[in-house]
Amino acid sequence: MKSRHAHPIRSMLYIIGLLTSMACTPKSPAIKMKGSDTEVNLAVTLAEKYTVEAPEFSIAISGGGSGLGITSLLNGQADIANSSRPLSAEEVEQFKQQNIELRTIVFAEDATAFIVHDAFPLEEIDVATLAKILSGEIKNWSTIAGINLPINIYGRQSSSGTHSFIKKKLKIEFSNAAKEMTGNAQIIEGVKVDRSGIGYVGAGYVAHDPAAGQQVKILKIKEKPNEPAQSPLDSDAINARRYYFQRPLYQFVLAKSWDKVKPFIDFEKSTAGRTLIEEHGYYIIEHNEI
Repeated sequence: MKSRHAHPIRSMLYIIGLLTSMACTPKSPAIKMKGSDTEVNLAVTLAEKYTVEAPEFSIAISGGGSGLGITSLLNGQADIANSSRPLSAEEVEQFKQQNIELRTIVFAEDATAFIVHDAFPLEEIDVATLAKILSGEIKNWSTIAGINLPINIYGRQSSSGTHSFIKKKLKIEFSNAAKEMTGNAQIIEGVKVDRSGIGYVGAGYVAHDPAAGQQVKILKIKEKPNEPAQSPLDSDAINARRYYFQRPLYQFVLAKSWDKVKPFIDFEKSTAGRTLIEEHGYYIIEHNEI
């Protein structure tokens, strides 16, 4: 999903809406949601639609990465943290030490897409080769795509849940030469103008916004060289869990904020909410609390 700097008008509308609601109805429970850039656009859409049904609902939404959202919960600066990864053992211990109780919601399944320039002569890649590229072991496209170009990696900052997810799935440390971008939009814009670039973004981001996918190509992924390649946009592959880079999306909610957050969570679980999740290019799994 787009970074916290994407959609400035929509973000401003939510700030204004929040302040207006607080001014007009002082007792209205204002909610603060922070975290994953993968989830932020979806969260904004869900909130917009829910506000139509519940005009008294007020929420302020921002991105910044899963790590920032989780830290905001620890600091009392958010009610909900969107996260594209589970809590780390260290984070679990921090919440325990501060006696902060959380409720954890898994509300959708996401797939991470790897992109190259639309004119780049590559359609698919296997996991082992991808690991060598992102770790910096392979630095030139010559042995992979037959063209003598240095590989430029467009990735995320370490606070990003997607960054952590890819690192763990591939069991690598990212190359020091990898460019650290603030969100999906910046990664896509980088690859659009760099014929030797490769980056990773939320597949739902590309699927939901056709303009975002222009001038970039989504690579199909092979878990092993002799296996069929799978696309992150193939719902059958996702439902059968054949795509290597798919993962659940989380919402961590402060237990003390649950009463004011629950109506919004219920909307996400509703038919209307599930439809919006699918329209954004995500996949519905059993919406549950863990």
